[in-house]
Amino acid sequence: MLKDARLISKDLVIETEVCIVGSGAAGITLAREFIGHKTKVCLVESGGLEFDPQTQALSEGLTVGDPFLSLTDIRCRRFGGNSNLWSIKIGKGRKGVRYVPLDEIDFEKRAEVPYSGWPFGRSHLEPFYKRAQSVCQAGSFAYDPDTWEDKQAKRFPLNENQLLSAMFQFGPGDIFNQEYRQELELADNITVYLNLNAVEIETNESVKTATRLRVASLQGKQFWIAAKVFILAQGGLENPRLLLMSNRQQTAGLGNEHDLVGRFFMDHPLVNGGDFIPADPDLFNKMALYDLRRVNDVPVLGYLKLSKEVMQREQLVNMSAVLFPRPSQRQLKAIESFKAVAEPLIHGKLPQLSGKEFVNIIGGIDYVMLASYLAATKNQSLLHGFHRGGWSELPNNQQRFKVFEVVHQVEQVPNPANRVVLSKERDALGCQKLELHWRWDTDNALKIRRSQEIIAQELACSGLGEFRIEQKEGLPKLVTPAGTAHHMGTTRMHIDPKQGVVDENCQVHGISNLFIAGSSVFPTGGYANPTLTIVALSIRLADWIKKSLVQVGELRSDF
Repeated sequence: MLKDARLISKDLVIETEVCIVGSGAAGITLAREFIGHKTKVCLVESGGLEFDPQTQALSEGLTVGDPFLSLTDIRCRRFGGNSNLWSIKIGKGRKGVRYVPLDEIDFEKRAEVPYSGWPFGRSHLEPFYKRAQSVCQAGSFAYDPDTWEDKQAKRFPLNENQLLSAMFQFGPGDIFNQEYRQELELADNITVYLNLNAVEIETNESVKTATRLRVASLQGKQFWIAAKVFILAQGGLENPRLLLMSNRQQTAGLGNEHDLVGRFFMDHPLVNGGDFIPADPDLFNKMALYDLRRVNDVPVLGYLKLSKEVMQREQLVNMSAVLFPRPSQRQLKAIESFKAVAEPLIHGKLPQLSGKEFVNIIGGIDYVMLASYLAATKNQSLLHGFHRGGWSELPNNQQRFKVFEVVHQVEQVPNPANRVVLSKERDALGCQKLELHWRWDTDNALKIRRSQEIIAQELACSGLGEFRIEQKEGLPKLVTPAGTAHHMGTTRMHIDPKQGVVDENCQVHGISNLFIAGSSVFPTGGYANPTLTIVALSIRLADWIKKSLVQVGELRSDF
């Protein structure tokens, strides 16, 4: 059932067996795994079913260091979490998200990547990845081109010891905030509390067991949730924030005996790679594999990545290379200026047309007219990118496109100096706000530059064309403000409590019944969008907790 905390008239102590904090992909997946189970579950969500600006303001925070996306805008306080922000057009009028598992090398300890290494390998997570595919309503667990290519959509003929083609899949985002919400609402053993904010975890005197979660509403009500098991599933920023705020018995915060909570913050910065110019213009008509399209009713997109062998030999970080078709520079400037004018009009706002934009539009009016016609009649995008594909469906692409823009989603090397701390400022609940310290490391950028050089060499050697790498002061051109809202690493996983906040089972070291779900436990993040791994780890954690609860609901002594 669903309960709105704003409608509860008095302070309460809520008793349950499993308390999950956060209703994003991790929290919802965990709760669903208990549907039909005898365990009593409570799911706590800061927001409601609709966007509320006062609630969203609780995400305000400060960034120190290099330019980074606004902390207020990249965390959605609403049932479904950031699934409400997913906006990739996947066809049939639906919007979704990109899925891909982490690579084998992402789990391994690498000398060239400090603090790398997961407690288990990719093969251990494989069964959970396959179950996650079903939860995410994606296709089969197949991320190489074999399953998705055909005569019209073939992979590049590359030296696969150096450079590979691989696939992204996409799934609908509304399953989390709509379909699965309805399932949880109907579940007899699950109660979802909306508009209720976690403000402190209380423990016993020895700080070995979490006893209650203190929660509050913006309307001034306070509640306590008593449970046998607590699971934090609020994301890579809010998970460490709650641990750090829970500091009455341990002044540094829960799980922070070794000053690790909040450290090693990572994201997936985007890099403007440059332009790939095909040697033969007809290649634009043969690259459907690298377009976002449906194959057997599954939205997929091909991309390029370095082989494991070349990464190991060259001591590189992981990254992807996605290709987006573009017209000439003159036409590109025109369509970008036209989009800047047209999009406000679509949303009922008056655009501000500068003289430069007007000149750009007039200078490329031929392409503006063509792109507008195709958008109106063929469901084409004015400018294809991460959120829209379908360009390969039309013939004669060699006439409208000149180059491919190359965009990299890159691995960020774990760095303890990149961290979340508590600010001196407080929010409407009296809680300390977040402060994110983040900088982009030059050594990280140099590894990416070398990866770009290898990609350029392989594309040239294959006879496919020229990759003209775009750089700024000799380094890859980072898209700023940086970030893709893939917040990772701040409660990292390690079997040694001196090197990680949680153990291999996602249990906070030293606290028998406190667990953490989501990408904050990732020791490293590769380039892969984290949601599929988040869901897989959440399924794995739910299995562990169900096995560790005996019939009467007590925890095993060796839990």
